Amino acid sequence: MSITPAKPSIFLLFPWGLFSIVVVLLLNLTLNDAWFNRNWSWIALVLIIPAAILENFKVGYSTMRIMFMKVVFSLLSFLLVGMAFGSAIQGWHVGKFQPEVTGQMKYIQLPWYVILALVILLLIQVAQLFSMLKAVKREFMQLDPDQ
Repeated sequence: MSITPAKPSIFLLFPWGLFSIVVVLLLNLTLNDAWFNRNWSWIALVLIIPAAILENFKVGYSTMRIMFMKVVFSLLSFLLVGMAFGSAIQGWHVGKFQPEVTGQMKYIQLPWYVILALVILLLIQVAQLFSMLKAVKREFMQLDPDQ
């Protein structure tokens, strides 16, 4: 009798952290600055805490597919946040040092609360990657015949 491994659920494969980062950036780009400034704490609370909890559920599952997808989605998260930060820094630089071309360029404006939310989400991604590496080490230690 052979045991066939079950496919991991969509819940485990879904990139909760990346999803939260995309939603924070989309809300920052689309919502009115005055409304978003008043309600940013609730939006961050609704997006950051569930992302941290749902990403934490993945720690116990150490199948290679889940780990590979976690690394890919973490890299995409860092790429997306890096591009947003780069655009915001470029807009700040042009506004400060080249005010004559400010209206000709498109850039993202990131208020401090959006930067804080993105940094917290990236720290969650880093913590999950380190816990995943710990799980991989535990898996390899179980396979080690000297142990």
